[in-house]
Amino acid sequence: MQLDLNLLAALDALLEEGSVAGAAERLHVTAPAMSRSLSRIRRATGDQILVRTGRTMTPTPYAVAVRAQVHELHQQVRGVLAPSRELDLATLERTFTLRWHDGLVALGGPALLAAVREQAPGVRLRFVAESSGDTPELRRGEVDLEANANRPAAPGIRAERVAETRHVIVVRKGHPLALAETVTAARYAEAEHITVSRRGNLGNALDDALARLGLTRRVVATVPTEATAFEFVRGSDLLVTAPASTSRATTGALGLTLLPLPLELPPAAVYVSWHQRYDNDPAHTWLRGLARTALASSV
Repeated sequence: MQLDLNLLAALDALLEEGSVAGAAERLHVTAPAMSRSLSRIRRATGDQILVRTGRTMTPTPYAVAVRAQVHELHQQVRGVLAPSRELDLATLERTFTLRWHDGLVALGGPALLAAVREQAPGVRLRFVAESSGDTPELRRGEVDLEANANRPAAPGIRAERVAETRHVIVVRKGHPLALAETVTAARYAEAEHITVSRRGNLGNALDDALARLGLTRRVVATVPTEATAFEFVRGSDLLVTAPASTSRATTGALGLTLLPLPLELPPAAVYVSWHQRYDNDPAHTWLRGLARTALASSV
């Protein structure tokens, strides 16, 4: 059988997108053309590759088993056929879209931008707001780099742990807890809490830690960002529990106080995530290195 490298590209796109329409959009071909490619792949492999289940398509066990190998082969072929180019930062013109947690933007964003402007003045950064749930923009290439506390589990997404920080209690100056001789778990549980959740969750791992001590807390509200929570805290007896690094960046100017958390809680991790299509992209690799340094030195 004659080898058609276009089928390898089509198979890679189909396995990553999980749909004919998505693969067609990625490769800039029509949906009927991608359907014909899928038919040819099915004949060549003797496998259905994708099967329709309701309104979606599900990969077959064979497709799941070969997905990583197909992508690696496709990357190798592209590397062989693509012209070799040295990265010239002085002349590089590119816009990168970054979806970072708002606290991480405040912490590491200025250092990243300064490094980018110094090394590659033609590069621009687009920081966009986090969404309330998992979205396909990273997989589609619409977002180049994410940074938050979540390690993604989606296929094709790389993640690197670059930093970690402990949790602290944030209260206003003069808060009863700040005036207490010792911040105990019981006193912490008795206070009124506000939580931060883009999905609107009222509970989190803190409640599990309190439950192990036989304690419960009262959460009176949840807000989507730490900055919003701090505004609630500064004018009330509410408290919020947040990562120490992102809290330090803004609480001082608001007249807020940081207290130690009297619970055993794992540190908050910071991950940077990107799609595997950028593994061998010199410009993206350069940006990841700068982002890693900026976050590790500021968190």
